[in-house]
Amino acid sequence: MSFIKKIAIVGSPNVGKSLLFNRLTGIYAVVSNYPGTTVDVTRGKAKIGEEEYEVIDTPGMYSLLPITEEERVARKILREEKPSVVIHIIDAKNLERMLPLTFQLIEAGLPVVLALNIIDEAEKIGLAIDLPLLEKELKIPVAGTVSTTGRGIDALKGRIKEYARSR
Repeated sequence: MSFIKKIAIVGSPNVGKSLLFNRLTGIYAVVSNYPGTTVDVTRGKAKIGEEEYEVIDTPGMYSLLPITEEERVARKILREEKPSVVIHIIDAKNLERMLPLTFQLIEAGLPVVLALNIIDEAEKIGLAIDLPLLEKELKIPVAGTVSTTGRGIDALKGRIKEYARSR
């Protein structure tokens, strides 16, 4: 019996999770309440390389230590659905504020791929982020993206494909 691999998209509110979800799935989505809650979870399908994935757009979260119902749902998805890849999408302009969740995800042993989104705005304000160095330091795949335009999405898919194959 084969099972479909899962990709969970996690991150703080307003970092482009839903736009990234739309880029990966071609905007096909099923939005439903997570069982027993009023929290919306969006699911769709994406083909990356030869693999088909169920993509889950989780509610916004700031920490693996849940305070809100949204964070509880996101954490439960990560723990119970055991995604093959967890894309942590962050606002590249606010790296220092966003990386603590990345560290929590890595320390929890989750298969993390980091997407530095809104990288165009970071560049406009003079931030130069060395993606290969960040990848080396974190020991996880890293890609720079702009979900609104699609910039870097193919590179992100490539990082996901390589990472999923290596696991």
